[in-house]
Amino acid sequence: MVKILWVDDEVELLKPHIFFLQNKGYEVDTCNNGYDAIDMVRTASYDLIILDEMMPGMTGLETLPLIKDVRPTTPIIMVTKSEEENLMDKAIGSKIADYIIKPVNPNQVLLSIKKNVHSQQLVTEQTTADYRAEFGRISAMCQGADSFEAWSTLYRKITSWEIDLSSAADPSIREVLAYQKSEANQEFSKFVRRNYYNWINKRVSDSEIPVLSHTLMRKKIFPVVDNSSKTTLLLIDNFRYDQWRAINSLLYGYYDVAVDDFYCAILPSATQYARNAIFAGLMPLAIDRMMPDKWLNDNEEGGKNQYEEEFLRRQLAMAGKNYRWTFDKLVRPEAGRKLIDNISRVYDADFSVIVYNFLDILSHARTETDIIRELTEDEASFRSLTRSWFEHSELFELLKMLSERGHTVIVTSDHGTIRVDNPVKITGDRETSTNLRYKTGRNLQYNAREVYEVTRPEDIMLPRINLSSSYIFAYNRDFFVYNNDANKFIRYYRNTFQHGGISMEEMMVPYIVLKPKNQ
Repeated sequence: MVKILWVDDEVELLKPHIFFLQNKGYEVDTCNNGYDAIDMVRTASYDLIILDEMMPGMTGLETLPLIKDVRPTTPIIMVTKSEEENLMDKAIGSKIADYIIKPVNPNQVLLSIKKNVHSQQLVTEQTTADYRAEFGRISAMCQGADSFEAWSTLYRKITSWEIDLSSAADPSIREVLAYQKSEANQEFSKFVRRNYYNWINKRVSDSEIPVLSHTLMRKKIFPVVDNSSKTTLLLIDNFRYDQWRAINSLLYGYYDVAVDDFYCAILPSATQYARNAIFAGLMPLAIDRMMPDKWLNDNEEGGKNQYEEEFLRRQLAMAGKNYRWTFDKLVRPEAGRKLIDNISRVYDADFSVIVYNFLDILSHARTETDIIRELTEDEASFRSLTRSWFEHSELFELLKMLSERGHTVIVTSDHGTIRVDNPVKITGDRETSTNLRYKTGRNLQYNAREVYEVTRPEDIMLPRINLSSSYIFAYNRDFFVYNNDANKFIRYYRNTFQHGGISMEEMMVPYIVLKPKNQ
């Protein structure tokens, strides 16, 4: 039962209001002065306090901070006869939850109580009801989505519901949404399987081909740079749309969102392939053929993303872009502070590129560290951790500084990540790649109905490890395990975040353009 304290020197006159609230199921205590009110909040816990502003002895405004010292989180509604602006400023400055002007109307009091005590419950209940009404429309959209733009609309809608329902008291409604999202991912996988070859090989009209990793610079990023005085590209590895939604409110005071869109990561949706394609402006097979000394296959030792700056330099030259530009890759926490200390080089550039690797590190830490796994047990907690990290990061500080200097900022990623829970057994030799969401190698054995198989890698512009190698990609929340020690690997990797396969979360990459407020 909700417990309320009503403090008023004319409390006897309020009995009809108190009976009204009691009939609505509230427990109401009363007192007629500030001194007694302070004693009562010291000895009892209240869900809400109604405080009269004008009382003899100690006024409501004088009582308010003393109550806050004892119960800082308890919402307080101020009741006043005066509508003077300076009085309201004092009350609001003292962090009251609401105020009511006398004469008090019972329904007005009830509305204020509901707003301050039951608001989260009411919002959750309404949100749940709204989603139930929307369920059928989302299912119809899922069945009818036949373009990347339609899937973008659907993914944005599902993500919004996922965020809105994350605090729903009824776990069954979250289960329904999770099931609907899984169904959507199954349909998205079929969509990609039907269209990916045609996209890569330009077998359909340009309007049907989404912007892909290797066309991102040319089609989306360079036009922004050309039309802005200063532009910073921030590429956050493993960054999903729901994580963007988790941090974007922190940027409201510094930027306006000019573009909130998606592009499509190539397959494999993994850093080695997707990010190299972005900076080279080429598919992996073309990179391997044109610059064989700068491409390492999965089975070769060494870093797979060592030449991004060189790839970008070549792409800029090929596009005839004469920007003054900088490139920074931040893979350790101290690198962010170092960049801030040398921020003038970013300020002076027409086009600055910053690659930020923290979320990829966090995903791997979640797999390997029990405490991180506990902190990120599901997507909602992963979003929460992302927001907490960002709010206290050098990256947030950097973005504030760029806003002050009038930089347009493009926020994107090379791919997303998905929490996997369904093992799919395969076999392969020692040369087979280690990624859990895609495999490449020879002598792969698998159930063809469970994977997207590409027996001729050149068909989708991917290099071969050897003459007989092929690729397979996992769908939805599947992950590949070998028959040997399968149970051990299933226990270790189930409910971890992985990338490289086919899902909305991995392939539908956020593309955000931020315009500084001072412009």
